[in-house]
Amino acid sequence: MKTTKKGFTLIELIVVIAIIGVLAAILVPSMLGYVKKSKVSSANSTASTLQKAINTTLIEIDEQTQDSGSITRVHKDATVSSSRIVFDGTTTATGYDTKLKNYMEKASKIAFDSRCVGGACVAVAVALDSTYTGTAPSGVVTVDNYKSYSFSGTSNLSTALNAAALLASAS
Repeated sequence: MKTTKKGFTLIELIVVIAIIGVLAAILVPSMLGYVKKSKVSSANSTASTLQKAINTTLIEIDEQTQDSGSITRVHKDATVSSSRIVFDGTTTATGYDTKLKNYMEKASKIAFDSRCVGGACVAVAVALDSTYTGTAPSGVVTVDNYKSYSFSGTSNLSTALNAAALLASAS
């Protein structure tokens, strides 16, 4: 009785590996673009969520018969080891950071700066890490220009905030 062995030849295996290698060479660069786009989108989304949390906090402050209109800036500096969020422009800022943390869990873990006018937050810039910064309103930081806003200190965060404030005033 004759038995035949079934299996792949070495040539067939090499061809399959070569095809997989070509597909990987094509797909990896395009997938890296998706990762960048996703991280920029995530940073912008975080900034938008933070803006909503700040606005909700300002409404709560105003409801407690305190003047939220005097608050011009809410920020947390990444260089400070404390997780305290600072409300500038008011003398009675105690407890405001706790209110904000109730609405935005990440608020004490990220560096951010915001501009408030008349008791409403109009623009926010957030640094998720050293590379990705996001703004609200979005449209300032994109996949094409995210490196120019990468967080290397408060200067680039301020630049992103100024651009977002300019965008907010234009709309």
